[in-house]
Amino acid sequence: MPPKKKQTFQVTIEMPAGDAPMMDLGKMLGQTGVNLVEVKRSYDAGTADQRGDLVPAVVTVFEDRTFELRLKTPPTSYLIKKALGGKGSTRPGHDGAGRLTRAQLRAVAERKLPDLNTTDIEAAMRIVAGTARSMGVSIAE
Repeated sequence: MPPKKKQTFQVTIEMPAGDAPMMDLGKMLGQTGVNLVEVKRSYDAGTADQRGDLVPAVVTVFEDRTFELRLKTPPTSYLIKKALGGKGSTRPGHDGAGRLTRAQLRAVAERKLPDLNTTDIEAAMRIVAGTARSMGVSIAE
C-alpha cells in the first residue's frame, strides 16, 4: 500500500455542472499550484450529466500538487427552487414563495439522500421540509 499523501488545501466549490468557469477556479485554487485545467476537466466530466444544476465539489490538494475531487449533490435550497419552477424566497418572512407537494418533497429528499446524515427517506423528507420552511416555502399536506 503506497504511503498516504499529505493534504495541503481543501475547499468546497459550487459551480454550474459541466461548465466550471476557469476564473472562479483560479480564484479558489490558484495559490495551490494545482493544474486548474485538469481540475476543470475532472469537474466538467463528473458533472456533465447534471448540466443546468449547481453541483458542489470538495477539492483536496496534496503536497505534490495532485488533487482529489469529491462531487456532492446540489444544495437543498437550489433543488427546492428548481422543484417550484424558480419560485421560492430565501428571505425570511417573505410571502408567496410557493408550495411544495409531497411528491416534490420526496423527489428532492431522494436526490439529497447521499449527502444527508440518514438513509431513511422519511427522515430525509423532514430535513428537506425544514429547509423549505426556512425559505418561506410551505408543504402541501
